[in-house]
Amino acid sequence: MLAAPETRNARWGVLIVDPDRGDTLYSRDAGKLFVPASNMKIVTGALALETLGPDYRFATPVLAGGAVRDGVLDGDLLIVGRGDPSVSDHMAGDAMAPLRAIADSLWQRGIRRVLGHVTPYGDAFPDATAGFGWAWDDLDEPYSATIDELLFNEGFADLHVKAGGTPGDAVSVRVTPAKSFPRFRVAATTTLRGTGRDSVAQLTAVKDTARGDVLLSGTIPVGDSATVPVTFRDQREAFVAALSEALRDRGIAIGDSTFPLPTRVDTLMISQSPPLSQILPAFLKPSQNQIGEMLFKAVALARADTGSARVARRIVTEQLRAWGAEPDGFIVWDGSGLSRRDLVSPETVVRVLSTMRKSPRFQTYYDALPIAGVDGTIDTRMRGTRAEANVRAKTGTLGNVRSLSGYVTSAGGGQLIFSVLCNNYLTSTAYISRVQDSIAVRLARLSVRSSR
Repeated sequence: MLAAPETRNARWGVLIVDPDRGDTLYSRDAGKLFVPASNMKIVTGALALETLGPDYRFATPVLAGGAVRDGVLDGDLLIVGRGDPSVSDHMAGDAMAPLRAIADSLWQRGIRRVLGHVTPYGDAFPDATAGFGWAWDDLDEPYSATIDELLFNEGFADLHVKAGGTPGDAVSVRVTPAKSFPRFRVAATTTLRGTGRDSVAQLTAVKDTARGDVLLSGTIPVGDSATVPVTFRDQREAFVAALSEALRDRGIAIGDSTFPLPTRVDTLMISQSPPLSQILPAFLKPSQNQIGEMLFKAVALARADTGSARVARRIVTEQLRAWGAEPDGFIVWDGSGLSRRDLVSPETVVRVLSTMRKSPRFQTYYDALPIAGVDGTIDTRMRGTRAEANVRAKTGTLGNVRSLSGYVTSAGGGQLIFSVLCNNYLTSTAYISRVQDSIAVRLARLSVRSSR
């Protein structure tokens, strides 16, 4: 399959091992470096789990920047971001729910008015909000939204657009999950439904950096509706705006007085995320990039008290070498795999998967991976084969990059580890996926027995 003419100009890297016996079943350029795409999340997930532990919860302290008297905070309400990735529709069902919980807690403490502003406090992630080597023309896409220590809804909002009843009617727009952010202007129009492109909405949302709002333009046919995602220009601003909305909805007034940086602060409450054991499936199964970047920097913050990508890269490098990866078997630039500067060998991927298999936290890691034919990014793949509900593997996709690495239990009961990386192909991605799936299915049919 790897020698087929369809991929004669592609690069394949494959390693398949029987970890119980220490046997290599197949190897092809396994020591060479490949762009892994989201197979980088295999490394990030393992590092986060081994460093932070399955019970780790992200904490977001809420502080009073002044005295509280008779329900009035005489100062700013300070929010200390530490990288919680769970304030999202994806994880919480409604991204506003954790913020409403903060508002409820402050209400229970008797706070009814904040004279100052809701303000980010500290700078846990002090460097760039986009990963090194990310494609600039992807930054307006939700999967490539930037991140910061305060992150709301994985970095984006949805504009829900509804056309009028006749051509020329006004277009109605509402935004979620926060109903007041981002601010937007509407230049879209209702048009007669036509054919081809004119039969569907043609809408764009562009961030106006001068005015700080979003301009929605284009056309939408009579009676139609559409949802247009828009990434936030400033992640901390988005979080603060959403929290301010939750506070106002709870009845807590927010003022606009200006206060100097406080010399003393008091902790009002601490918002906590779900445990990492619940965050990992939300990260690995759908291949969620922003969670990957938050975990990448959170590990650095936990180990070195500085959540920068530079420190995270050093920690990942040290850990991979400690796990036995060859020093020239990887280059890591981010936690999600969005960077085309990331390079790993199949040997390195298999080394991480093998190390995790020996970890007391392995079941948590294993359960967080996509399951063939069942869920995650391989929910429709390998159905009707021995690999269905068997293979636990992470995908990876960028332009001309396709990866699949993970675990498979053979027909004989032995668990095998595999990594199949493909770069620089010009055939369809579907074809590459079929090859990778066929390899996984073949492994599931082998009679390798467990030696445990």
